[in-house]
Amino acid sequence: MGSAVDTVQAGLAPFRIAPRFVGRVWGYNDLRPWYDKQSDGEPIGEVWLTGDECLVETGPYAGLTLSAVFGRAAADLLGNEAVTSESPLLLKVIFAEGKLSVQVHPDDKLAQKYGQPRGKTECWYALAADPGAQVACGLKAGVTLDKIREGIREGTLEESLNVLEVAAGDMVFVDAGTVHAIWPGSILLETQQNCDLTYRMYDYGRPRELHIEKSVEATRLVTQAGKVAPKVHADRTTLIDVEYFRVERITINGSRTSASLRGEGEPAQGLAYLFAAAGSAILRGEGFESLQLPTRGIVAIPATSPQFAIEDQGGFDLFRFTPNWPGRA
Repeated sequence: MGSAVDTVQAGLAPFRIAPRFVGRVWGYNDLRPWYDKQSDGEPIGEVWLTGDECLVETGPYAGLTLSAVFGRAAADLLGNEAVTSESPLLLKVIFAEGKLSVQVHPDDKLAQKYGQPRGKTECWYALAADPGAQVACGLKAGVTLDKIREGIREGTLEESLNVLEVAAGDMVFVDAGTVHAIWPGSILLETQQNCDLTYRMYDYGRPRELHIEKSVEATRLVTQAGKVAPKVHADRTTLIDVEYFRVERITINGSRTSASLRGEGEPAQGLAYLFAAAGSAILRGEGFESLQLPTRGIVAIPATSPQFAIEDQGGFDLFRFTPNWPGRA
């Protein structure tokens, strides 16, 4: 396939990315009906949709990892406004049958202090939630770093956490430095900087590494984290629009052009990902074979993509993700 890759013409058509199923001690052994996937060992806790090691399924780069495609075609993927040549967003679906650790993610500055390229700001959209489902997001008023250390030592850290009930359709912002935890009861669509750097504070006695000193250093006692109200427009709902990313839910009503998917003020060229939360669709355009977007599947729309139409094949629920370069949101 090397010759096909080496002779790619100017412009890059949309392509589908295969999900990568990632084992986690707090995950599920069976992801059905969300995905036709059962564990053959460690429970599955995360489905990575745009991870660096996810495989491209269609187009001239089929069979390569997503990171390899960015390495070869960053300009086609990201466009002229990009401030990096690396993949900017990591999208996941989180399946938590048990509690995740109480944890915190560093910001860019702290991550770079310890030799990492970037930190991790993220958000969670509840695709589904049981009655009374909860997450922990931030600290209660008045909690100090000393109180956090005491909670880690005594096993009482949960008492310091701000607890939110989540229902299907809720969006929760979790900026870097926010102490947080995901608890059972919801299926979360996570959008984040392309970084999997986590500092664990407390892990309920599980035999995994803790990062107590780094987690305390990364902690901000007050952050911007919490629920975000959607902004409803005529042709879409903006679920969140912050530094690093924008997430939209877009109505198709049969068919829409690719140009109409771009939001107000958005550059004419830039990377986008399209995710089918329900139903399915097909993309049709000149210069590439029709491309199926199956239920819970994801398609990358490069900055240099040819124009196309996206057609609802039944029950289609479209989420669109775009990077917001620092300082532009």
